[in-house]
Amino acid sequence: MTASSVAPTAGAPTALAAASLRGNGSFLAYWLGEGSALAGSSVHAVALPVVAVLELKATPGQGSLLTAAATAPAFLLALPAGVAGDRWSKRRIMIGTDLASATAVAVIPTAWAAGALSMPVLCTVALLLGSLTVLHQAASIAIVPELVEPKLLHPANTRIASVFSVSDAVGTYGGTLVVAVAGAVRALWLDAASYLVSAWCASRIRPSTSPPVKRGGMVRAIREGVGFVMRNPLQRPLVLSLATHAYADTVVVTYVAYTLLTRLDAGSTGLGFVMGVIGAGGLAGALAATRLVARFGPARVMLAGFLAYAVCGVPLLIAQPGPVWLGVIALAGAVRTAAAAAAGTTQRSIRQLTCPEELQSRAQQTSVWLVAGARPFGAVTAGGIAAAFGVRVALLAGTAAYLVPASLLWASPVRRLTTMPTPQKGRPDVP
Repeated sequence: MTASSVAPTAGAPTALAAASLRGNGSFLAYWLGEGSALAGSSVHAVALPVVAVLELKATPGQGSLLTAAATAPAFLLALPAGVAGDRWSKRRIMIGTDLASATAVAVIPTAWAAGALSMPVLCTVALLLGSLTVLHQAASIAIVPELVEPKLLHPANTRIASVFSVSDAVGTYGGTLVVAVAGAVRALWLDAASYLVSAWCASRIRPSTSPPVKRGGMVRAIREGVGFVMRNPLQRPLVLSLATHAYADTVVVTYVAYTLLTRLDAGSTGLGFVMGVIGAGGLAGALAATRLVARFGPARVMLAGFLAYAVCGVPLLIAQPGPVWLGVIALAGAVRTAAAAAAGTTQRSIRQLTCPEELQSRAQQTSVWLVAGARPFGAVTAGGIAAAFGVRVALLAGTAAYLVPASLLWASPVRRLTTMPTPQKGRPDVP
């Protein structure tokens, strides 16, 4: 398929797409379940550090170990999880990982009540939750094309992104409130309950039957998935742009809160204000993505999203202390997040449409693996530049690096996409 081979349904009216999705019981169950699980995950993202620091008196080294345990599986297990998602029932994987996550979370308040809670227990639970999340997402993201028609895939992804934005905010702020009122350990019961709700919702979905996947060695299956992505002229620039963006974004994000709290003297209230406005931007971008793609085309939406990151990062570089600059930074962050949400749902839909059904999970996890691998290098780069030249230079370097993903897309066949591609059914050498 060339860039000019596109589906005429890409510009279908948004209202018609929304009505079709509302009548899809499996998609609605999926939508509610994944939103519930994400809200619960946001609760334990708040509660686990509080338990470690306030209840167990963790040292800084133990705190970093807890973070590493939670985040390492995203890189170490991404590719094997993709093989599992393509070989076994995605629905069953989702149900099983939700039930296992609920059990793992419940270990913490149970151990605390028995007087047996310790940092090794907390780190083990964090590692297990991180691993289960990787396996769950390998199935849950790749199952979307089995729940909706190809012409509704992009509207479906935008609605998933919107509920994720809401769930993340509700979970974070609600979790903070519950932790303050009931305590961090008790708040984790809410997290466990959210996974049970997600498992029940997953049991209600009825995906279309996937084609049988040929068995073979794990390494061979991983190579097949990675090889497809890297040989495909649309998939390759999309995943490489995501990985380079993750690298640049980590360089910047490493010192955003630090800059707001030190050089700009924003305080915790100012930091919360900025983060809240930025989150609202993500929701707006997800809701507008389908209309933007219908009007301007997927290539322009994605290029604009990456370029907006670079442009909207400038206010943080030149800002001075004061409420006016704080408002400018918040507004720029909201615009940047909105553009990223619109671009993100678009690129995911393109990758799903141009991927054979039997490779959906492995192709998705190849992207996850590259992004997860880029983030540690970004953090190390940020620390090295800041140590040698200062924090502002590190922010400048990261902001300039935001231009690299847009350059990769501009130099690829992606920039010739004027509408969404036609769905890929076979296993071609090229899309």
